[in-house]
Amino acid sequence: MVYLSKSKYCSLWQCPKIAWLRKYKPKELNLDYGCLSRMEVGNEVGDLAMGLFGDYVEVTAYDGDKLDLHKMIENTQYEMNKGTNVICEASFDYNGLYCAVDILKKENDGWAIYEVKSSTKHADRQDDKPVYIADIAYQKYVLEHCGVKPTGTYLVCINGDYIFDGTLDINKLFTVSDTAEAVATEEKNIEANLFIAEKLLNSSVEPDIDLSVNCKNPYLCGFWKYCSKHIPEQSVFNLYRMRFSQKIKYYRQGLINYEDLLYSQKITNDKQLRQMEFALQDKGTYIEKDNIRDFLETLSYPLYFLDFETMQPAIPVFVGTKPYTQIPFQYSLHYIENEGGELKHKEFLAESGTDPRRALAERLCADIPMNVCVTAYNKAFECTRIKELAETYPDLAEHLLNIRDNIVDLLVPFQAGYYYNREMGGSFSIKSVLPAIFPNDPSLDYHNLEGVHNGSEAMSVFPKIQFMEPAEKESARHNLLKYCELDTYAMVKVWAELVRAAK
Repeated sequence: MVYLSKSKYCSLWQCPKIAWLRKYKPKELNLDYGCLSRMEVGNEVGDLAMGLFGDYVEVTAYDGDKLDLHKMIENTQYEMNKGTNVICEASFDYNGLYCAVDILKKENDGWAIYEVKSSTKHADRQDDKPVYIADIAYQKYVLEHCGVKPTGTYLVCINGDYIFDGTLDINKLFTVSDTAEAVATEEKNIEANLFIAEKLLNSSVEPDIDLSVNCKNPYLCGFWKYCSKHIPEQSVFNLYRMRFSQKIKYYRQGLINYEDLLYSQKITNDKQLRQMEFALQDKGTYIEKDNIRDFLETLSYPLYFLDFETMQPAIPVFVGTKPYTQIPFQYSLHYIENEGGELKHKEFLAESGTDPRRALAERLCADIPMNVCVTAYNKAFECTRIKELAETYPDLAEHLLNIRDNIVDLLVPFQAGYYYNREMGGSFSIKSVLPAIFPNDPSLDYHNLEGVHNGSEAMSVFPKIQFMEPAEKESARHNLLKYCELDTYAMVKVWAELVRAAK
């Protein structure tokens, strides 16, 4: 007998090796902060969706800090016998096959299955992810074998077109799709998948499943580090701007390390060739002085360095926003008024729990005069946020759009290949460029920061500050300010290095 939850079944459906590793080598699972945050968002969305059909009973039960599955199954049967119309986390077990239905709704002589996902769905894009269909088909299979008659199968997603008007309407926030046709097709694969599961999971022998295009999304896996441990650090998988499918193609051809790739002469991209050549032989720093000078001539004093931090509430909380709208809540601004002038700094951090956009936009207009040169690193992000602020606040639009139109991208000289050294490893993000240029400066090391070390952490911390005690709140705000300040200070240091290199 094989024991499977619906999450383990979906893991098996995506890649049998994932299911095996989850059972036999769970410590190898490596989920980054972003993955954990997405799981947290999924729980928040799932809890809200429980009220879609009015009153409900949730049967979740715990034994200590672990789910009590036996009690949940018992509670489910009790509520069904009682005639409860909507049961959330309704739990069933059939010969070791376990599932908890997000929403089980009584309909006529049976029960409808509603699976809730935190992903968005738009009116012009209706296709459902295949793994969602596999998930629902598995639930239907288990319920049928438990003697429950499924009268329908539905997928509940967030309506990506929903605009919050100040009063949350969950019937408009969520979109419900009938998955009957797709589930009927997928059901035909369940018995075969269960046969594979029983053979695979009852064996302690690790399945011989190699890397494939399915490994592209680490969120669906979490075992990339383990499965790729045989790959050298300098490999095709680290090459700059190459499609993952192409990397897999070279890998399958045995073209894995940089030596083999260079010898094959299949790589013709100048930046990729430079990346491999510099990795194999430390050639110092590659500099195209003329191109760097041309870039620097696009800058002028006073010179500003700008960076935003944003959050993306899955459930919109501010009027006029949609699910997962990027909400800027903080910025850091370093600036130099004239050549050789003093480096100065300004910053803004909104109050958690309030709509930060108006206050941020006003302060930005106060801190950055019109018609001055502003730099950002990967400016598309900052430019888009400023454009959105201008659309939201027409009275500030002229000033905001002027700021946007005068932003120069500090990423350009690195992305264009004007400046490169081996430590960049083919990545031109500020988090890669900074330590590559200044490897021994602890003041520029993000790891030395407290509490907030990257944008994902900042995005997660800020909305929670409103619920913190005063001392914890003060500490969290301090950590956010220091993180964002380092982002723009890093830009200043990188710019200064370009000026030095051009000489």
